[in-house]
Amino acid sequence: MKPYVMIIDDEPGICTSLNLALKNDYNVVTFNSAQQALKLIENQNFHVVLLDLKIGNESGLDVLKQIKETDPNVVVIMMTAYGSIGNSVEAMKNGAFNYLTKPLDIDELMVHIKQAVDYYKLNEQVRFLSDELKSKRYNHEIIGESQSMKQVYMLIDKLKDIDTNVLITGESGSGKELVAKAIHETGKRRHERYIVVNCAAIPENLLEAELFGCRKGSFTGAVDRKGKFELADKGTIFLDEIGDMPLGLQSKLLRVLQNKEFTPLGSSVALHTDVRIITATNRDLKSLIEKGEFRQDLYFRINVMEIKMPALRERKSDIPALCDHFIRNLSKNLNKSIKGITKEALDMLMNYDFPGNVRQLENILEYAAIINSTGIIDVKDLPDEISFRNLSKDTNEKSIDEFLSENSLKEIEKRAIIATLKKNKGRRDLTFRDLGISKRGLLNKIKEYGLNQLE
Repeated sequence: MKPYVMIIDDEPGICTSLNLALKNDYNVVTFNSAQQALKLIENQNFHVVLLDLKIGNESGLDVLKQIKETDPNVVVIMMTAYGSIGNSVEAMKNGAFNYLTKPLDIDELMVHIKQAVDYYKLNEQVRFLSDELKSKRYNHEIIGESQSMKQVYMLIDKLKDIDTNVLITGESGSGKELVAKAIHETGKRRHERYIVVNCAAIPENLLEAELFGCRKGSFTGAVDRKGKFELADKGTIFLDEIGDMPLGLQSKLLRVLQNKEFTPLGSSVALHTDVRIITATNRDLKSLIEKGEFRQDLYFRINVMEIKMPALRERKSDIPALCDHFIRNLSKNLNKSIKGITKEALDMLMNYDFPGNVRQLENILEYAAIINSTGIIDVKDLPDEISFRNLSKDTNEKSIDEFLSENSLKEIEKRAIIATLKKNKGRRDLTFRDLGISKRGLLNKIKEYGLNQLE
């Protein structure tokens, strides 16, 4: 089916010429009036809209806003005979895909329209896969609707039913194991075993037996035991922290990947295995290869497809949804009524970089939920590291003028008192000295800001 293109221009001649140029490849509709065009957009999906910057007495920028409000998914290319940097910047800020200056070069226009259609279709695919996975991923506690997470969901869906080796990379706590589990539990092997092995948590002298099994007498105290690869047959094995696997075992893992077989310790008989292998690491494997600590041939085997998990600081728009999810779980698990989080506390979390990623956020909220006594998590419930770092970040990384413009003096004063009280573990005698105010002055401020619970 041909993509649908709408042209909105108050010059009939331009509409006619563009229609003639595009009609062989696209379903084209033209309008000289913005309002008529908007009515049709309400009832029909278009891939691309070519929009003039000025339509009669109407501003094309205003029409652009209305189009994006009516259908946020349509791709809009602005056209104008009066090109300026200011207009192009404003158009892009309001959601335009591109900005072209008249007279239009038809060949160039065709390229831009094709790019716009491809962009629309890609986003449509991402939206579809994201919606399809919504119901599935809740079982795996993968939370987030940021663009980077939508890409992760799309890859999960593409990989779930094929046995391509997958390497999941990302910082500690970013959710790599959740992704591996989602691939297994939404794929064709979901009714078979899913086995996790942390290559960094098992001593080197035991890891081989753990993976491949052993036979009685193969080492002191050894008994016949099946390894994880044998137990995971027909299912999935997830090798976490693959970068910490000893070199000697890497060669044996390579054999499994190449030949689909392994030999238990103390045995001379190779066993066949039909297992999906997913690996993950928080280390730079290319750097390890250069140091001779990781086999290059193994790297190429496990890294057929890579899923890069974004750090939480790279998808801060997901923090509110993550907070809601964790607070609901904590309220249930702690048997404690936690109804939500204050805007001030959420803002503080949004300004924090989370070196420990999602796992650290969950731990912070668990701490806050335990000490909270009001049912609503507030700034005073957050660990010291959050308030200290936010205060330091605000005061050190911004100019005084910027900081003062964004915060009232009362807010600055309140945050300084909170941070100092926490540093001094609630001791008022140390706090008023550190702040350089009188004891009575501190008591008055504590009362004014309702900070008695910080003691």
